[in-house]
Amino acid sequence: PPRFGLIDRSPDRWSKLTEKVERLNSESEESEKYKVIFLGRHGEGVHNVAEAKYGSKEWNRHWARKNGDGKMTWGPDPELTSRGVSQAELVNKYWKDEKERQAGLPEPEMLYSSPFTRALDTCKISFADILSRGQKTLVVENIREHNGVNTCDKRRTRSYIDKRFPEFDIEDGFTEEDELWEKDRRETEEEMEDRARKVMDLVFERPGTSVVSITAHSGWARVALRVVNHDAYKLSTGG
Repeated sequence: PPRFGLIDRSPDRWSKLTEKVERLNSESEESEKYKVIFLGRHGEGVHNVAEAKYGSKEWNRHWARKNGDGKMTWGPDPELTSRGVSQAELVNKYWKDEKERQAGLPEPEMLYSSPFTRALDTCKISFADILSRGQKTLVVENIREHNGVNTCDKRRTRSYIDKRFPEFDIEDGFTEEDELWEKDRRETEEEMEDRARKVMDLVFERPGTSVVSITAHSGWARVALRVVNHDAYKLSTGG
């Protein structure tokens, strides 16, 4: 949406928002914190194309459990499609355009990402040549998509992530192999909410960051918004 959804259309809209957040934090109780969170969904992945090809019913019944169909490979941990890359590039352009409007758009002081390749690539492309202070992205296990059964939701190794995305930091305790994904059991909504709540605790407990970015997935974003009592909002790929 225009202005990343910010209602204020004034030329100094972002400066005013930043000042408001700073004021709220200065006046708040010790147990209260206020932050601006840019929540993004990864660009289109191969698995998104496959689900569209077979339909959600057949995808969930059969194909999501496979690694591919002989023409496309989506498991484990599928790549972005060319369209998904373009969507991330569009987000990057949007950040740059909004900053050039001199509306005071603040850069995220801290970035967080899902450990899946489609999210990491989206984050990398979205913020290319934007971050002026060397801000780092932290890879967080609990930002992963709805877990279990579907091969597209099984992550690759820590070594792979470290080698392919050396500019990203990986959280402490992140295991080499994916020890959370189960072949025959899909994660419950309550379990997803618990993960999202832990991430929000991590985000809000980190000092010195009032503006952050989280690059995630549609399912994770859905429960994260619910955890913080935000209105429901369905993110499209690259949204």
